[in-house]
Amino acid sequence: MRNAPKLNRHENWWGYLFVSPQIVGLLAFVLFPVLMSFYLMFMDWDFTSTPVYTGLDNFKTIAGEENFYFALRNTFIFVVGIVPLTTVVALGMALLTNKKLKGLALYKAAFFLPMVTSSVAIVLVWYWVFAPEIGLLNNFLGAIGIAGPEWLTESLWARVAIIIMSTWQGMGYYYLIFLAGVKGIPDDYYEAAEIDGAGRWRKLTHITLPLLSPTTFFIVVTMLIGVFNLFQESFILTSGGPQFSTYTLVMYIYDLAFRYFRMGEAAVVSVALFAIVMIVTFVQFRLSRRWVNYID
Repeated sequence: MRNAPKLNRHENWWGYLFVSPQIVGLLAFVLFPVLMSFYLMFMDWDFTSTPVYTGLDNFKTIAGEENFYFALRNTFIFVVGIVPLTTVVALGMALLTNKKLKGLALYKAAFFLPMVTSSVAIVLVWYWVFAPEIGLLNNFLGAIGIAGPEWLTESLWARVAIIIMSTWQGMGYYYLIFLAGVKGIPDDYYEAAEIDGAGRWRKLTHITLPLLSPTTFFIVVTMLIGVFNLFQESFILTSGGPQFSTYTLVMYIYDLAFRYFRMGEAAVVSVALFAIVMIVTFVQFRLSRRWVNYID
């Protein structure tokens, strides 16, 4: 027993050794950039010269730039469009496949495949779907006598294209989470409801959806954070156009930092995006007390 403290210290050192890569990664790629952003908010820096303290000048510059408000508006439009649609589609798929189906594992793999596929490859495929002149979608619509819209050259339809593509890309992951949540609901609830004469609709609205609320809450919160950071889809498919209609906050940060080398102003927008996500997440947690139900 006298050697127990030494053995514990020895085991602790091995534990520190194994987690050290994660700790170094957290410090280097998360904590340091966050602290650097707060520092650069008050500096004028172009990557090469010495940072110069400018006080609140960066805040005033961003507040007076029209592109910031374009990006902020578009980001919220994508949040409102992508989050509800992806949630409904993923939930519907989970409910439809919550049965003993042949080849269910194949369905799961197919639905999840977009999540592990390169975003660049996905966007390029969807470009050939939405391309106005040679796109598959407009060719299909033309074959049945419908004139397809200018998907990537009209502001409204460009946003719709981004929403459709993002929903398709993300629904497989959230589908699997919903399916796990549905399968986690005890059958006793449904059996008791059938004894009371409840039909499918009442079982869905009074059992499935309420008991899925913790899963739904998790999905909505994580999806909100992801959509607020939307970048690759708009950057590759439309380059933020037409007329800044798909220009997002992350694209704006990228342009400020790596096209114009205005690192101080990019840091201001980064912290603003961080604050927005934090506020929205906090509101979600506060509202969750009213609609999230946990199984005892």
